[in-house]
Amino acid sequence: MPSNMSKRIATDPAFERTRENMAEFERAGRAGKLLTDSLRILANNASDGKLTSRLAKGMSKVIKADPLNDRGQRTVTDGNLLLIRGFDFNGDAKLTTVFFAPYTATVDRAAGTLKVDITPFVPKSMLKAPAGATHFSVVSAGAEIDFDNSVHIGANSATAELVYGDQLEAAISLNNAVTANSTLPLFLALGVRYYQQVNGKFYPLNSGRHNALAIVQVDVPAAPPPAAGNAKAA
Repeated sequence: MPSNMSKRIATDPAFERTRENMAEFERAGRAGKLLTDSLRILANNASDGKLTSRLAKGMSKVIKADPLNDRGQRTVTDGNLLLIRGFDFNGDAKLTTVFFAPYTATVDRAAGTLKVDITPFVPKSMLKAPAGATHFSVVSAGAEIDFDNSVHIGANSATAELVYGDQLEAAISLNNAVTANSTLPLFLALGVRYYQQVNGKFYPLNSGRHNALAIVQVDVPAAPPPAAGNAKAA
């Protein structure tokens, strides 16, 4: 873009809407990267080529749901982060299309624990595995994110490599610990990784193309009560 046009966009009142849109789009991009970074260990093995743009689009919806700030000043923190629940990091292998076992996703803000409890299941009945997969593992991660200061704390957990067969697997509980009594948004992710066992060794299948990872729970802190000075007189 020519420098004179860049200067005009930056200063001309006619481009005020453009500046507002650009500011919020950049804010959405940073928020998406922060969420991905907080889950990086798992996201690296379960993502598609459009993850960055898809997540930025999702965060843009969060920002546009901010009811407090003016256009161009809206933020992720004041937006509706619950809109990110259900987001798939790998659009080519969505969690709801490959993993069918019943589970419960729980966030205990006071204790700082984010966990997934999965009932006993038969892998070949409750998993859609790619050709060549002999084993799989169920993975989970929890994240605590300060979007305003670009800081995150993350934890992850996983089962051992389990046989992709007709056996009944025992119940699974995956626990992730963050800060107890956190005042920040909390995110819980669940996913599946596939492996092929050769000569006793486990090899990730197809560089993660078939692995799934999705945000299954989002918990935002309760809004503080209005200051006493702002209360209306009875």
